[in-house]
Formats: sequence, C-alpha cells, structure tokens
Amino acid sequence: MTRHHHDRLRRSAIAGAATLSVVAGVAGAAPIAGAAEPGPRLSLLAASKTVTLDRWEGEPGVYLDLGTYITAEGGPLEFRVTRASYEEPVVARQIVREGGTSRTTTLPEGLVKDFSGLPDFLRVSFEDASGKEVLNTTEKFCPNNASGRIRPDAPSVSPYPESCPTNPFTLGSVWGVENGWATNTNQGWNSEPVDLPAGEYTAKVAVAENYRELFGMADEQRTVKVTVRERNWDDEGGRGGLAKSSDSAHSGHSAHSGHGAHAAAPPGQSLGASGHTGHQSRGADAPTPPAAPHALVAGPRAAQAGDGPGRTDGSRIAPALKAEAKRPTGRASVPDVPMPDLRALPAYDIAVTDGEDGDVPGKDYLAFSANVWNAGPAPLVVDGFRSPGEDLMDAYQYFHDAQGKQVGYAPAGTMEWDARIGHEHWHFTDFASYRLLGADQKEVVRSGKEAFCLANTDAIDYTVENANWHPNNTDLSTACGVENSISVREVLDVGSGDTYTQYRPGQSFEITDLPNGTYYIEVIANPENRLHETDLTNNVALREVVLSGEPGARTVTVPPHHLVDAP
Repeated sequence: MTRHHHDRLRRSAIAGAATLSVVAGVAGAAPIAGAAEPGPRLSLLAASKTVTLDRWEGEPGVYLDLGTYITAEGGPLEFRVTRASYEEPVVARQIVREGGTSRTTTLPEGLVKDFSGLPDFLRVSFEDASGKEVLNTTEKFCPNNASGRIRPDAPSVSPYPESCPTNPFTLGSVWGVENGWATNTNQGWNSEPVDLPAGEYTAKVAVAENYRELFGMADEQRTVKVTVRERNWDDEGGRGGLAKSSDSAHSGHSAHSGHGAHAAAPPGQSLGASGHTGHQSRGADAPTPPAAPHALVAGPRAAQAGDGPGRTDGSRIAPALKAEAKRPTGRASVPDVPMPDLRALPAYDIAVTDGEDGDVPGKDYLAFSANVWNAGPAPLVVDGFRSPGEDLMDAYQYFHDAQGKQVGYAPAGTMEWDARIGHEHWHFTDFASYRLLGADQKEVVRSGKEAFCLANTDAIDYTVENANWHPNNTDLSTACGVENSISVREVLDVGSGDTYTQYRPGQSFEITDLPNGTYYIEVIANPENRLHETDLTNNVALREVVLSGEPGARTVTVPPHHLVDAP
C-alpha cells in the first residue's frame, strides 16, 4: 500500500457515537477551588478498569482506545474555531452558556493550530509488569468524538457535530460536549498508533496541566489495566470478515471525517461518512457501506454495525433523501429566496502516480483531491427524473423559502448513470471541473471528471449562517441512487463540501511529457453557471505545484498556500 493510500485511509476513519452507561459520582463533581469564572465542570473518567487492545497483523501498532472520557456538567463545553482566511491563523473561542446569556473566552494564541481538536490534551503513560515505564505519549482531544449520556436526565440528543474536520482547508468548526454527556478521548484511526508489543500493562491517563488550568479541572489521574494481544487474519471472526487487500477499495466524510478518501476500509471498519469528522473525501465513487462507529472498529462486532431492533450502534449514516415523486409541472421560476453559494477550495493531497487505479502503465499522472463547498445560506437541492427506458435523467434545482417550503425550480442539466466499476450510480453533470494551468495560467491539461454524485463529505465551515451540523446524504450509498432508480435527490448542505480524490482514470492529469516547471491546479465550481447561486465570483481556486524529474520518475513539490502547508 502506498503512503498516499494509507494517508487517505486514515482520513477516512470516523469515530461514531458510542453508548455510555451512567457513571456514579460524575454528576456531582465540583469545580476545583479558585476557578476563575463559572462554566461547565469537566472531569476525566475511565469507563472500565481493564481493556483489551488488539494488535492486528501487518498494522503499525495499537490504537489507544482506553475507554477514557471527558464529561461536562453544569453546562456544555462548547467552542467556535475559525480563521478569517488562509493568511490568518486559527482562533479558538470557548462559549460559556448560562441561562439565556453567553460569554466568550479566546483560548491562548497558538494553542489550537487546526480544526481536528485540542492538541496534546491527554498525557498517557504505560508501565510493564515490572513497573518500568515503556511509553509516554500525548493525545489530541476532539470534543465531537464518540459520545453518550452519563445520566438519564441529560438531554437525549447532542446538538453538536459528530466529528472534528480534518480537511486542511476547513474555515470554521463547532466543537462541543453536551451537558450531562461524555466524549471518548481517543479518535480511533484518526489518532496515531503506538508501538506496544503483546503483553500486560498499566496505563496512567491525565489531562495536561495547561488544559486543567484553562478549564478549571481537578488534578486527577485514571489508571487502566491493559492487555495487548496479537491478532491475525485467520482468527475466527477476525476483522468482521474483511479482506486484507484493497481490492474492494472505494475512493474517499468526514467526516464527520472526514467521503474522506473512499479507499479500502481500515481492517475491522467499513468506510462511510462522516462527519462527519468529518465528513470524508472520495475519488472513485463506489457505493459506500455504513461506517462502523468508534465502539465497533475491530473484531467480530464490526459485523453488527448499524441500528436494529432493540439496539443502536450510534452509526451516523444519514437516511437517503428522496426526490419529489413526480417531475415538476408548471412554469419554471427562480424566486427571490435564499440561494446556495458554491465555492471552490484549493487542491491538496497532491502526488505523482504511475498507472494507479487503471491508468496507462509507464505514464506519469498528477493526482489530487478537490472540494467544492456551500457557504449558504441555503442548501443546493437537485432532483433528477428519469423517463422510462432513458439513460439520462432531467435535473432540476429546487428553491425553498425561509420556512423550507418549495417555492420554485429551474432546469439544471442532466444526470447520467455511470456503469463503470468504482462508480455505478447517478452523476449530476457539470457540478465542477478541473484544469492544469501553465505558469501563465493558461490551460495545459483538462481532467475528464465532469459529472458528480453530490454528498456532504466534509465539514468546511459550520459557523456560516444556516450551517447544518447534521447533514443528510453524507455518503454515496444514500445520495446517488441505483441503476433502476426512477428519481434521485442530491443535496449539498450549508457549511459542507464534497471532496473528490482525482486518482481515477481520466481524472488525474497526464504529465508524462510536460516540461518541468511551475503549474497551477484549477478547481472550478459550477463551471457552466447552470446552477443558481448568490455569488459567482468565488467559484475558482488555484493551487501552485512545481514539476521536476524525468519521465517515469517525475516528482512534484507543493508550496504552502499562505499558512496552509498541505501538499
């Protein structure tokens, strides 16, 4: 597996919601003496005294799901994390709600550098059976990670998003732990594995001192007895029956996520959306199986993913959105109501490949990921209607008033059935296009990717007006229909974007004979202006790349985009 494949796998993993039992004593936890101002009372708890971690054959290490949680009482733990532009640093602000009022506190400058969580929040050490310390590490904390109630009178639903964004060009995020809830401190495959051999250990977990002081937390340590066991592919029920290879790879949700690259599912975990982590990005468009939540990422239980009678696994796969039963009648009209605002993000995940995913062997290709998102204030809603026996659907954009009532529609081109392996669903044509430009910013190569299934794969900015923190159709299986569909509804919700990884044949740029030098990857949203939106001036984004090397051994250098260093 290439480094780029592995990176995309890790971004695709999403920690789903987990059900927690009531933990005695947590609700009564008091703030420490000297806390500057009232706010949520935060505590660290361990759900169990012992845990077993599996180290699977061929994996780089063990993921530290120790069953430790951060609880919030007396009010939610809430943050707004934003950046004004890619030329400005990330700023994190805590929102403290008290009755009908709220106050805002800005976290120390430079503490939070991206949107994936609070860095170095936990300090974790491991001792072996002899008492010798064998590991000392830190872990990031995403408040939107797997969560659940800790007491029966807590709110039944958390309003906060279900993962922290990992898209490098995220602009705004909301993090939160609901009052009376607890959030798992480990992010599964979105965290870094540690190299722990099979054996018995004692893990000691504590919140870092700077965060304890910042949030008025007690100086408390949790101890967990840990058994690390070796597992292999021949173990009975191992990995929920998933294959070792990436033969069934999807491409890219985050998401809540992060369509994060629907690549091969991580062992023991099927991929889907996220999250939203993210939501997730994607390249090939195979229908996506439901994402296994955090509690089900390994072992035979992975086969239990999904809700069923008398049980729930907290899976975040949203229900499919249904198109209108009949194609619209009457005169098309574009009313004066809120519209979507489609915006292109700069390309990232840029690499040179040599015949990956079915391209011509011996040639060089420039692959990349690209995202178009909706800044709102209204969702993009497109329905496709098929006449019996036809290979195309007629597509219509729908418009709704502030109360959500449909008040108009307009033709928006077509949807086509893509029968190629790795796609096999309905694509809306002309949603975006990609071009490779020379140093003079004139077109050199055009991508063959022009038709798309829309899905809310990445949480790009959940601080914009009308952002939906819990969007529908966050994965391809709920958005794109099947071959015999008579109608399809595809939606790009406010605050979310749709990432495609251009690693498929015809999508990446063939660069074998291009001279070395500076080029630009151009991402264009709504290229034919077929969709009605509030602003057409922000539909293009450029990302500089520098090609070098010889044919058959080409390389690419990707300079930072202002403060975002994301090749």
